[in-house]
Order: sequence, then structure tokens, then C-alpha cells
Amino acid sequence: MDLSWLEDFLAIVDCGGFSRAAEKRNISQPAFSRRVRALEDWVGAALFDRSTHNVVLTAAGERFRPVAEETLRRLYLGREEAMEASRASAGTLRFAATNALSLTFFPAWLRGVEQRAALSEGVRLVADTMAACERIMLQGQAQFLLCHHHPAAQTLLDAHQFRSTHLGDDMLVPVCAPDPARPGQPRYPLPGEAARPLPHLAYSAESGMGRIVEAVRGVDGPPAFLHASFTSHVATVLVAMAREGRGVAWSPLSLVADDFAAGRLVRAGDAAWDIPIEIRLFRARARQSAAAERFWALLDPVDG
Repeated sequence: MDLSWLEDFLAIVDCGGFSRAAEKRNISQPAFSRRVRALEDWVGAALFDRSTHNVVLTAAGERFRPVAEETLRRLYLGREEAMEASRASAGTLRFAATNALSLTFFPAWLRGVEQRAALSEGVRLVADTMAACERIMLQGQAQFLLCHHHPAAQTLLDAHQFRSTHLGDDMLVPVCAPDPARPGQPRYPLPGEAARPLPHLAYSAESGMGRIVEAVRGVDGPPAFLHASFTSHVATVLVAMAREGRGVAWSPLSLVADDFAAGRLVRAGDAAWDIPIEIRLFRARARQSAAAERFWALLDPVDG
């Protein structure tokens, strides 16, 4: 059994195909395919259904996936802890956070924690998309993940392997620039019209807030006539485009409160279009470093 085989297996799942996964792993496709076959021989079952155009997991592959993820996560975490034990940075607290929360929430929240108890540990923060942050957590490269959460939106952090605590609340609200001809009124009022759909400043697939908007709007939201005119995984970019009058975006209220007050942005619809979201901190259920466990205890966490 070779550790790289597990990384190859998860790369295929992540990339959706053998070619892209081989390219990501920087290996020729024939050599990559041989390694995947070797893993399947070791497992004793086919992990991928190769009879379809898109590569999908077999029942055995679905069962094996969480085992591979947990094995790699624990190995990476064990390696990191072993390295920490031999260097002065053993007490570093390692966070991953989605881009928006790294700017609007993390600094003030950390200051509040420090006011309750001084932290002797250093802090390292990586800000990225939700998808990238999930990979960081699964690989054991961070101890904590700060992100927005809604129960309707799926996450890669399985509840059997990870736990979370509630830190705060926010609201995703539809925003756009005001109409120059009607001060205070939206330039692109929801729901739009079938004949003239509104330009939608949409989140890309890597975005956690994009998952939330898609999941909630697809089930509970009122119908809207939209077409994606611009896509980004960064909420601040979508808000900037909304200020420029380029369309409607769903933004965390905390991110646009100043824009509302200054009149740069207005609501594109009433409260029926709002999506309540939580701010949660995730961690692995397995015991982590002493520094990470001390920090977690400071939060008085409520499991979720």
C-alpha cells in the first residue's frame, strides 16, 4: 500500500476524471492509471465505474472514500504534530477561513477571545474558498475552519469526523445599485421578468455561500428570473460589481451594511429573499495538539 495511491484516488474524486487528476498530480496518465489499478487490486474491488462518460464511484468506492479521507487527514495531522514537537512553533494555532469571514469576522472575534484569556500561542490563518478550506481540513493542514453554514447546503466535513460550534449569525441579502431615476429604489428589482431576466452576479461552485444560495433558493426561495452575467468565488468582488451597477448579488449583510448606510447599494428585494446563515467554527473530532485543545476549551463550544 502506497500513500500516494490514496491521494490519487481522492484527486479523481475532486477533479471528476482521470485526465484532470493525472495533470493535477503531475504524472502521465498511463502511470496514473496503473497506480489506480494497484489501489483497486489492494482494496479488492473496483472503485470507479468506467462504463459511463463521467467517472463515478462504485458502491465500494463510496464506502472507501471517507476511509481514505480520514486516513490521509490523520496521517497529515500526525506528521504535522510530529514536526511541531521538534520545533518552537508547536503551539501555533492553525486556522482556515473563507475569504469574506477572514476580513469581516475573524480579527474582531479573535480579539474577543483574547480578552477572555491571553493566548500564548501564535496564530496562522489561511483564507481561501470553502472548497479549498475543506481540503485543507481533510488533509490535516489546519486545526479549525471558520465558515458560513446553512443546514440545506452540503459540506465535505462529515459529521462523524468533524464537529462545530456556533459563533454568530448573518444574513445573505440581495443587493444592487440604486436606480438613478428613482433614488433609493433598486436598479434591478426582484423577481425580474421572464422576458427580461435580471443580471445575476453569481458565486462560483467553489464558494460556500454559492452552495448556500443554490441550495436554499432551489427549495424555499420565491421564483426569480435571473441570468448569470458575472461569476466569482469572492463575495467582496461581487459586491464591488454590484456597486458598479452590473447586477444583483446575494451578500452577507455584515459586508454591505456601510454601503446601505451610504446609499451605494440598496436591497433588490424584501425580506422574503433573505437567507439566514450561521457562522461556525469546525474542528476534527479526534484529539488535536494541546494548544488547539486549550483554545477550543476557551470557546465553551456547543456541538453541532
